[in-house]
Amino acid sequence: MAKRKARRASSARRSRRSRSRRLTSVYDKLPKDAATLLVVLRPREGQEIFLEAELRALIGPTRKEDGCLRYDLYRSSEGPVAYLLYEIWESRDRHTAHTKTDHFLRWNARKDSLLASREAGFWKQIA
Repeated sequence: MAKRKARRASSARRSRRSRSRRLTSVYDKLPKDAATLLVVLRPREGQEIFLEAELRALIGPTRKEDGCLRYDLYRSSEGPVAYLLYEIWESRDRHTAHTKTDHFLRWNARKDSLLASREAGFWKQIA
């Protein structure tokens, strides 16, 4: 019994350290060629739930891709419903490869029926 508690406590400490490292690594300097993409998506009226489901379906497979450093989805907390994709890629080439994956092509085929508007732009970290 004592051994099991000690193992659990040790595992919890490792988990906290690992989680802590991941969170602080967000503030590290990005690779020289890294590309940050911000995408603001506004759903067509009545399509909010479907748009969110499609966006959530992208998260798992995209985060597993080579070159994906960060891929986060946000929903507006004020005003009309809007979604923000915050993506960081090792390079623009890695992002281009992402746009050729099955999950992205599925999204690309569906997005026009779900979106009222889309704004996207690449950003470069300077500090």
